Amino acid sequence: MPAAPIRFRPLNLGRWAVWGLFAFALMLAPLLFRSGASLSVMSMMGTVMIFALSYNMLLGQGGMLSFGHAVYSGLGAFIAIHAINLAGVGTLPIPLPLIPLVGGMAGLLFGALFGYVTTKRSGTTFSMISLGIVELVFACSLMFPGFFGGEAGISGNRVYGTPFFGLSFGPQIQVYYLIAGWLFISTAAVFAFSHTPLGRIANAVRDNPERAEFIGYDTRRVRWIVLVLSGFFAGISGGLSAINFEIVSAENVSLARSGAVLLFTFIGGTGVFFGPLLGAIVGIFMTVMLSEFTKAWQLYLGLFFILMVMYAPGGLASLIMANLRIVKYKKVARVLPAGLAILASSLFATAGAIVLIEMLYHWSLESAQGTTLGLFGLVVDTASAGGWISGCALLAAGGLSFRLTRAPFVDAWDQVNAEIEQLLARSMT
Repeated sequence: MPAAPIRFRPLNLGRWAVWGLFAFALMLAPLLFRSGASLSVMSMMGTVMIFALSYNMLLGQGGMLSFGHAVYSGLGAFIAIHAINLAGVGTLPIPLPLIPLVGGMAGLLFGALFGYVTTKRSGTTFSMISLGIVELVFACSLMFPGFFGGEAGISGNRVYGTPFFGLSFGPQIQVYYLIAGWLFISTAAVFAFSHTPLGRIANAVRDNPERAEFIGYDTRRVRWIVLVLSGFFAGISGGLSAINFEIVSAENVSLARSGAVLLFTFIGGTGVFFGPLLGAIVGIFMTVMLSEFTKAWQLYLGLFFILMVMYAPGGLASLIMANLRIVKYKKVARVLPAGLAILASSLFATAGAIVLIEMLYHWSLESAQGTTLGLFGLVVDTASAGGWISGCALLAAGGLSFRLTRAPFVDAWDQVNAEIEQLLARSMT
């Protein structure tokens, strides 16, 4: 039998550059943001990024809309915090850097258990069953305080035993780099999964389950395997969260946590691999950092989500990819004037909306502390008509300008993308 010919496959330098930049950004971030609060926020972002990636394995890869994904990260966090406590007393000889793997295995096992039930159905039925599962687990978290710790939760101490290669993981900077390392490994593993035959079949089951069954694949088994693997990475995220906060409570397995990761993934975009990563960063910024500046942060998050669904249903990642394609084909000049016009009008409308929202919140919730508030470097009096008139004027001017500039921008955008599609079609023939 003749030997197979040796073929040379050139390196994908662009892919290596992207992964190199990703690793460089993870290493460089603590040098740019050195405060303890910044390290805590970045550590939280890292755990949520892994969580969002695991959720996108279900939604983006397999087309499974789950309302209960926090079950796998939360139970992984509970198992991880118990493992930390056992390791602290010397019962379980496992170093702290491997604790996320314990959480991952817990997420995998619970994914196999609950997934066997939930994946028997697809579509809306799957979503409703996953909603029932998360409510069931949340109820159990209050019924079995021996394992879940009741309302107070389970706390632990991540500093135990001898230092791991000189690292005690007491300082937050060491915890950040531990999370960053697991984030890089998990991202690479999920990316590799998306290019495996199983990942491609999961896409086929998502797009056309009837045809996938026709060619011989068990769609229920494919969905189950994808959910099990997704639970593994969600458990890793839960284990890292247990290390970072040193406490796990019923909130970790709540519907609110499941809804948050769904929201972040949608905002980032399910159709592009880095979409959930971007969505997790934006989501943590709006829920953690923005909440420090305004009591209306939930309103802003909801409005932002509505605008994304209306004008960019593919998420932030789809916007980035669409603009990069226009840059690649050197057609930026065609859309830039109309794009700048609609951006300026959007900023005016946003500024007006912020003024009105902040004044309304201050007037209704904090008027006992005074009628003035600082906004955009200015002092605004909610008892005066001037601030209300200015906010309404900005909102009206921005909204009217948006309506006038939207049509030229849409026309230019559609023409440019139609030309690009024609170029792509010609290159295929």
